Amino acid sequence: MGMDQSESNTRYYAHTTSDPSKIDWQPLQEHLQNVAALAAEYASAFGAGEWGAVAGLLHDLGKYSSDFQRRLEGCRDPVDHSTAGALEARKRLGGQSRPLEYVVAGHHGGLHDFYGFQPPGLDEKLQNGGKLPDYSAYHAEIEIPSRLPVSSALRTILSDSPFSRAFFIRMLYSCLVDADSLDTERFADPGRAAIRGTYDPVDRLADTFFRDMDALTGSAAPTPINSLRQRIFEECLKMAERPPGLFTLTVPTGGGKTRASLAFALRHMQRYNLRQIVYVLPYTSIIEQNAKVFRGILGAGNVLEHHSNFDPRTEGEVDDSARDLNMIVAENWDIPVTVTTNVQFFESLFSNKRSRCRKIHRLARSVIILDEAQMLPTPFLRPCVEAIVELVRHYGATVVFCTATQPRIAGLIRGPVAATEIMSSPSRLYEQFRRVRTTNLGSLSDGPLAHRLSRHPQVLCIVNRKAHASLLVDALAARCHARQRRRSRKFRRRGWRTKSRRTVVFHLTANMCPVHRRRVLALIRRRLDRGSPCRVVSTQLIEAGVDIDFPVVYRSMTGIDSIAQAAGRCNREGRLPEPGRVYVFTSTEVHGKASGWLSRTAEIGSMVMSRHDDPLSLEAVADYFETLYAIEQGDPRGLDKEEIMKKLRGSRQDSLAFPFKEVGDSFRLIEGTRDVIIPYDDEARSAIAQLESGFISQGILRRLQGYTVSVYPHTLKRLEEAGAVHYINNRFIVLNNLSVYSEEKGLEVKNEQFDGLLLVDDWE
Repeated sequence: MGMDQSESNTRYYAHTTSDPSKIDWQPLQEHLQNVAALAAEYASAFGAGEWGAVAGLLHDLGKYSSDFQRRLEGCRDPVDHSTAGALEARKRLGGQSRPLEYVVAGHHGGLHDFYGFQPPGLDEKLQNGGKLPDYSAYHAEIEIPSRLPVSSALRTILSDSPFSRAFFIRMLYSCLVDADSLDTERFADPGRAAIRGTYDPVDRLADTFFRDMDALTGSAAPTPINSLRQRIFEECLKMAERPPGLFTLTVPTGGGKTRASLAFALRHMQRYNLRQIVYVLPYTSIIEQNAKVFRGILGAGNVLEHHSNFDPRTEGEVDDSARDLNMIVAENWDIPVTVTTNVQFFESLFSNKRSRCRKIHRLARSVIILDEAQMLPTPFLRPCVEAIVELVRHYGATVVFCTATQPRIAGLIRGPVAATEIMSSPSRLYEQFRRVRTTNLGSLSDGPLAHRLSRHPQVLCIVNRKAHASLLVDALAARCHARQRRRSRKFRRRGWRTKSRRTVVFHLTANMCPVHRRRVLALIRRRLDRGSPCRVVSTQLIEAGVDIDFPVVYRSMTGIDSIAQAAGRCNREGRLPEPGRVYVFTSTEVHGKASGWLSRTAEIGSMVMSRHDDPLSLEAVADYFETLYAIEQGDPRGLDKEEIMKKLRGSRQDSLAFPFKEVGDSFRLIEGTRDVIIPYDDEARSAIAQLESGFISQGILRRLQGYTVSVYPHTLKRLEEAGAVHYINNRFIVLNNLSVYSEEKGLEVKNEQFDGLLLVDDWE
């Protein structure tokens, strides 16, 4: 690739403005050097600073072609500017080049599979590199080394398993794409860039938090429960002095583990100069609850709530500056505390996409709290645990498995990483916090079950299927109305006057949009607080992290961890004079029978209940997980249903030949659903109207996420056939037939083949 004299005098640019004189365009050399400096800073957290710097220098070498410069001037011909840097890495760095080839070639379109033809894999793209426009002008401005240093930390990573090498490539990719995005933002939108980093240092956050805890402790009643909570808190602070690593925090429901784990994280950050805290939870309902607590203590400008249903623009607790910051840092988690979902966290760790991967380098030297850890996705448990071990072993992270029902993952941990329990005696804590008795009722049909439920003024019943919840709530409402009519007739015969009492039965499933569910939960809480009649039939969405307290809970047979979570909604505050009652039953109804994965967990749960006097004891929980994992590991795809670990072994011919795109496409914790927007209230209808007028913004889309119900393709097809939905811009699906969405049950579709009713996507 020769370079003539005219080309040597050409000025090369990375980004443009509207000024045709080019006086304020960004020089390409400046952009490459800026990105190199940022990527080096980020990658230095795991001993790869020089690799990050070279990735930054290489990533836009293709912009040194005259073809690309003409594109900046208005030519619309497409130009591949990403492959050039990857090709140059292969030419100059030899055996060290492969990680840089992946990250540079994929810095816009995503990490490639090494082998592939449709679309072309990385190897084919580089073999065809001779067809690229001439980019040799870079030699006049950029110097690429022919050898990279390998730190001891990086040598450890690269000499470990193929999984470790693939993980390193993804982390290096994250450093590059975040650095590239930030430098581009600084040039194109300096006002937006200036908002970043406007949060408090960790010492100030810790001071604020511990002052708040002192005030809370000082005002708390001197009860035995509060004394136990204080002891848990102090043990967390003591264990925060331990070096970074893998920890478990086993605290019963009601033990104050949210604040205690935050205390551990803040003190641990101070002690070891760690960078941030990431809370990972299974459900948005728990995230909303925890993030509200954290914002209230630490300030909204220090806490990011990152999930699909949160819109900082409509959140009353968040001021204008914090709203802007939250919208921006959701892209890369550059904030002291991030609260997010299992889906967002783990799918990002296995993604090949620029937008998903951008944030993950910030997990190096961070504190990661996996709250409700028993909810880790079992079909993907092996790769999830492997990723957690990577973050601990090679990236200086501290990870805490935080739960009342600790999953037994020791057998899945590879290498010298071992978990340390933060509590000195979890078994004693369990006994001290024990507030319920559990009884197995055996088999029950809906009639006797509804009769039992109707006799309790306040009761929660949790079932496995949406169809069961819907039909059971109808049976219960009919039973309660019949009981009320009999009571009224009896009083009238005796000549007594009685005040009419409303029979209240509530229904909760994911067929109700999030705004709808939150309103129903608020009403349920008010009735419970007032002591009013309140009977609830729900799917398992109510189990984890929903702060609600019933005197009696019924649970359809399931895994012991889920039964324990259901029990956490019973006598939660320990206010009853006697233990709360938890009844477990096995439904005999066709619509109540579990199948597939739920059938397996229910079968093991039943086995474990028969073996233990107290089925919720830590011994029973351990027995459950050991049995479950043993059975799953006997399956060729057990604990790794998409064979992610096998895909990341590399090939026999090439240990660095990874199918990054294939892995990213197959690692999906929630499969193939589409969101249907529900015009549930005026807020939703207003946002829908804006979409229909052609006005689409991130703010509108975030607002609407609180008004969606996720459906699978077969259900969407039924809705389309019934004319119940319409499309906006062939992208957004809006419900236009509210007869299939009710205040009582949410979204339902009729089907004569199933007793006249098909509930949308029956499994929760």
